[in-house]
Parts: sequence; structure tokens; C-alpha cells
Amino acid sequence: MRSNGQVGEGNLSYCSLSYSDVGGIARACRDYREDVPIPLTLGVPHRPDPYALVQELLLPICSDAAELHAAPRGAGYGPPVVRASTLLATAESENLGRVVVRLDIDPDRLRDDPTCGYEAVRFEVDAPAEHLADALALQLPSPLVVFPVFDAIDVAETAEAVALAHRTLGIGVGDTPRRIADVLAVVSHSDVGLVARAETGDEVLAILAATVASLRGDDIVGALAAPNVAALRALIPEAAEAVRDVLFGVEVPDAAGARARLVEVGLIADDSAAT
Repeated sequence: MRSNGQVGEGNLSYCSLSYSDVGGIARACRDYREDVPIPLTLGVPHRPDPYALVQELLLPICSDAAELHAAPRGAGYGPPVVRASTLLATAESENLGRVVVRLDIDPDRLRDDPTCGYEAVRFEVDAPAEHLADALALQLPSPLVVFPVFDAIDVAETAEAVALAHRTLGIGVGDTPRRIADVLAVVSHSDVGLVARAETGDEVLAILAATVASLRGDDIVGALAAPNVAALRALIPEAAEAVRDVLFGVEVPDAAGARARLVEVGLIADDSAAT
């Protein structure tokens, strides 16, 4: 839990205290004849990140090791997404750093077979209805994102099941607006978060706007169809952080192109970093 920057009273029931300021000076009440040590819990004021809305937002999807090595880095980019089979096919001497691992093989093979070096920030798995229970039961060393296949299942009920299993939900921005709205309605009232998959920078803007709408109680479907980019630019850092507490990241195959679109609309400064 983030500190709110206030001085805590602690266990000081033996006298009342008067706090002169939040900087940490406390004076005991007049009931004491001499000064006594007063234990204080000092909170460090939280300073919101002015770039919180786009910090590590874009997650480059890499189809092989070559794309992984060429993945863009810098402001706006998070860890690339790579298939587990690619990790097995990469030389053991290589270190790929921080990655999101898409499970396309039995995850036990990552433990039992030789692999290259990497740090799994998250794992993710696509889960048709018949395999959803198995996906939710996976035991992995890092958090798991589950992308349910919603074709033949109740969206809200499935989203609630994933959230109750303490798994992060995943959905494609190209899915139907109604499904995305149902998922966001669940996620915005839980602490499991959402990871989206997009094809373009405009889809990234759409899911950002939809997440804002879900937190405000506004029309999510309308926000997906017509994102209010000016409102996104106007978000104060605290509000941007609240959005990212829900939307963990957006996976996109052309991350550089998506970033260029965010630069174009003013969500990322043009000179903030090179790709």
C-alpha cells in the first residue's frame, strides 16, 4: 500500500499528541513533566510519475529470437513478449533480460530443459473454455495472465472466475466492444489488472480511453469507438497511475509504430527517448 505521506500515531494511548507538521516533528502533551522519546512512523510522500500513463505501456510481441534482439527499448516500452519455445531454442549462453513468456509448450519444460538466461516478468496463456480451469491452476514462479477465448462462454462470469483465481485478465482490443466492456467492468473493481493485445497505435489509444471510462463509470463502448485523446493528455499523474493500476500493459507487434502514434497525439514527448 502506498504511503499517504501522513505521520502515523503508532501505539501512543498513554497521552495525546499535537503534531506540528507532516515533516515528522511531534511534541508530547503538557501532561508529562519531562520529555520522553516518542516512537513515530514516518511516511515518505509519494511523488507520482509524470509519465505514468505510458511508462512501460507498450510490450513488443516477438515471434522469434531475432525479433527479440531487435525489440525497441526506451520510454514507453516494457519487456518484450516471447514464446516459451523460443527460450528453449535460444543458445544457453545468451541472456535475454526481462521478458513476458507466452506459454506455447508445457511450462515444466522451462524448468527441466536447458534454456537461455531470462527474467520472466509475467507468464501468459491463451485458454479456450475447455482448458480454462487447467490454466487457472498453473503454478508458476511469476504472475500469470490468462487470455480466455470468449467465443462460447459468459464473459462477465469468466472474467470473475479469473479474478477470483488471482490471475490477471487478458483480452484483445479487436474483440467485441461489449466483451471488452464486460471485462473492464470486472477488472476495474478488482486488483488483478488487465493486459491487452492491440494491432495499432489507435487500438492502444482505444483501450487507454476505455480503461479511463471504466474507472469513471462512463460509457466504455463509446470510449473504445471514439477515444478522447485530449482527456488522456489532461490526466494528472495520480489519475494516470490509477489507470495503469488497472491496465498493466498493451502487447503490440509493431511497438515502434504504436509509440509513434502516441508521440503524434502528444502522450509521449517526441524527444523523450530513441527507439
